[in-house]
Amino acid sequence: MFGVSNDTPADNKAFRDKNDFPFALLSDTDRSVGTAYETTRDPGEKFADFPKRISYLINPDGVITHHYEVTDPGGHAGVVLADLEAAQR
Repeated sequence: MFGVSNDTPADNKAFRDKNDFPFALLSDTDRSVGTAYETTRDPGEKFADFPKRISYLINPDGVITHHYEVTDPGGHAGVVLADLEAAQR
């Protein structure tokens, strides 16, 4: 598991350390990953400088099996873990 942000590596490290995340935050300062995974916003959209909060569950073959638009950050991990557990059955 990892996160991707438009922020610099130093900013991501500080944010990760502050929040004690148990996963890496990768920097996508040129927004190429965001473009590929459709997390960028249209220029006229509110919060256009920030990526959409989207998560993907990707299987061992590299296939996206689930796509999540994160609306409840607190409950999101539980939803993903339930889908992962169901996929492993």
